Amino acid sequence: MGTVKSLNKWANAHTYYPVDVLRIIVGIFLFVKGISFLTDTEYYTQLVAPIKNIGGGMLFVHYIVAAHMVGGIMIVFGLLTRWAIAAQLPILLAAFLINFIGEMHVGNLILSFLLFVICLFFLFYGSGKHSADYYFKMQQ
Repeated sequence: MGTVKSLNKWANAHTYYPVDVLRIIVGIFLFVKGISFLTDTEYYTQLVAPIKNIGGGMLFVHYIVAAHMVGGIMIVFGLLTRWAIAAQLPILLAAFLINFIGEMHVGNLILSFLLFVICLFFLFYGSGKHSADYYFKMQQ
């Protein structure tokens, strides 16, 4: 049996509403963060200043906003959750590391670390029983 199938079976057998609520909160937070990056460009420019001189820096900027917005919605509904989480991990890891390259923002450092750990959990746990993934799987 495949690893993902066995993880899904375990997650569906051990599903809890607080875990689903946590998944939804993380998705909403990421979506709102994407919206805030889109609307508050001055703050966002300051955050990505350490990587703007790296080749393809503008590609990173556009990827971050799109991944947060689209990935956040997908995580909220539990649709392709592992793929959406996998798109968030490099961003969250970079957010964690960027605090050491530029100015250290302790609040951002803690927040990015917590989100990274929570996303790692959902990468293995999946979307759970109360999600679009589970609903579509049961419709087959």
